[in-house]
Parts: sequence; structure tokens; C-alpha cells
Amino acid sequence: MAKAPRPKESFETAIAELEEIVRQMESGEAGLEQSLEQYQRGVELVRQCRGALDGAEQRIRQLQDGVLVDIAPTGDDTAER
Repeated sequence: MAKAPRPKESFETAIAELEEIVRQMESGEAGLEQSLEQYQRGVELVRQCRGALDGAEQRIRQLQDGVLVDIAPTGDDTAER
């Protein structure tokens, strides 16, 4: 029977889980089968994180296209504080 897909975690949660998987794999704590399962989970997490980053990048582009961003210094930076 196939496993049900896991719900997507937040980006931060996915990164933390990925870091833990890397730590465990680097330590050699797991056997071959568990390492393969961890590797598979790691690939899922990397894809999820990449999708989240791509989505964030797309949102930033949309915001930049819709809003004129004035980055030239005006000489009066007190309004930014």
C-alpha cells in the first residue's frame, strides 16, 4: 500500500527537518534502508523548499512590477527610521 503524501510544512520547518536529516546521514547513525528513506524524504523537502522560494521570488517580482521603488538617496533619511 502506498504511503499518503505528507502535508506541506512551513519553509522553516522543512529546512529544520532537512538539516536534521543531513546531520543524521553525516553521522552514519542510520543503516542503509533508513538512509535511503531519509534521502528520499530529503529530496521531497528540497523540492518543497525550492517551490516555496520560487513562489516568493515570483511574488517579489509582482510587487516590483506593481510598485515603483525609489532607491535613490533623497538626502532626508529620517522618514525611514
